[in-house]
Amino acid sequence: MIPVKGFAGHKVAVLGLGRSGLATARALIAGGATPLCWDDNPEARARAEAEGLTCVDLSRDGAFDAVAALIVSPGIPHLYPVPNPVVRKALEAGVPVDNDIGLFFRSLATPGWATFDTVPRVIAVTGSNGKSTTAALIDHILREAGRPVQLAGNIGRGVLDLDPPGEGGVVVLELSSYQTELARALTPDVGVFTNLSPDHLDRHAGMGGYFAAKRRLFAEGGPERAVIGVDETEGLFLAGQLAEGPGDDRVIRISSGRKLSGPGWHVFARKGFLSEYRKGRQVGSIDLRAIKGLPGAHNHQNACAAYAATRALGLSPKAIEAGMHSYPGLPHRSQLVAEAGGVTYVNDSKATNVDSVLKALAAFDRVRWICGGLEKEGGLDALNAAKGSVVKAYVIGREAAGFAMQLDVEAEVCTTMARAVERAMAEAQPGETVLLAPAAASFDQYDNFERRGEDFMAELRARLPQ
Repeated sequence: MIPVKGFAGHKVAVLGLGRSGLATARALIAGGATPLCWDDNPEARARAEAEGLTCVDLSRDGAFDAVAALIVSPGIPHLYPVPNPVVRKALEAGVPVDNDIGLFFRSLATPGWATFDTVPRVIAVTGSNGKSTTAALIDHILREAGRPVQLAGNIGRGVLDLDPPGEGGVVVLELSSYQTELARALTPDVGVFTNLSPDHLDRHAGMGGYFAAKRRLFAEGGPERAVIGVDETEGLFLAGQLAEGPGDDRVIRISSGRKLSGPGWHVFARKGFLSEYRKGRQVGSIDLRAIKGLPGAHNHQNACAAYAATRALGLSPKAIEAGMHSYPGLPHRSQLVAEAGGVTYVNDSKATNVDSVLKALAAFDRVRWICGGLEKEGGLDALNAAKGSVVKAYVIGREAAGFAMQLDVEAEVCTTMARAVERAMAEAQPGETVLLAPAAASFDQYDNFERRGEDFMAELRARLPQ
């Protein structure tokens, strides 16, 4: 646990009692503060009270009297589309609003660090797509290289639930826009920006607000090194803002699909090969084509980001390559589930927006595509750019018929996962891939994308030869 600093002897309100909220309350107690907890869900409050935590209705008048701060869980809106009523009460009372990420950065360092030969480092990864894979890959590479490392944030453990890092320790954080937007302290040693595509636009009032939320990771203190994906205009702009000149190697530019040139520090992937250039000279390369845990151009971008981040910590290209070859991949993210009868089965349930699905479809030549669910803003027209790789779509979800009508490929309305898997397997030919890449949220049929992916794999297991 990371005890929270700066609130000893004070009351601190905690809104939202999921994983991060409970970890925050415990860490506040460890730091000498008194947490006042609230969640609209009675079951969440009951779990907190069973731990001995005090629950107080933060929506009542006077709830913020003598309260030093309000700590908000990531899923609770604090600005757009409208602030949560409890957040508004805190703001009206002049009470600072923060989240567990902000508390983590203000509380991580200890006086004991002065005795370390190698102080702990923090790598923070944000972006629209690939940040989970990138963070997990960085964690895996460091672990394989013998570095003490912990993975947390939007993946793994809550940040305040981590063990205080020791000599040479590394903390790898995956941070969503919800987390970076509100944190009052953001001071990683290495910051990674993978890419940007439309997502969560209602929460950020459009693309400008969404980019601004991501950009805060690099603007609220500034990392020593910034790894920036420059395949989108926003990333190109961000790299330009951070660099003092073309040769400033504090900024490592990365790309998937094109060669980067110039006097700076560049890592890019083309035709399955990763290359590292510094001061105009190639200093490292990796053949990514044989790495099963990283299929497709989108994963090659993740590989570039992980390579750059771990190089920034001093790992050799050889050590990084060895770690990549043993990387097993993340569940529900381009996850190879099975190969049978010449057909490959891939679970990419995390592909919930159009951009991530385009990248998933581009990774394979002939796809039997299982898609559908709770449609996000922006429509599906952009998916037609990848229709050449799709043999047929099998559409699930409560609004499957309407979803199917927007696709410019042959589509069969299946509604349920069981029916979609049955039909795709029945029609799949050797050399084809049955791919779950929904291009939609899961909440019309499942609690989360993990449950959707698990259902896909369960239906496959029930039908594949054992």
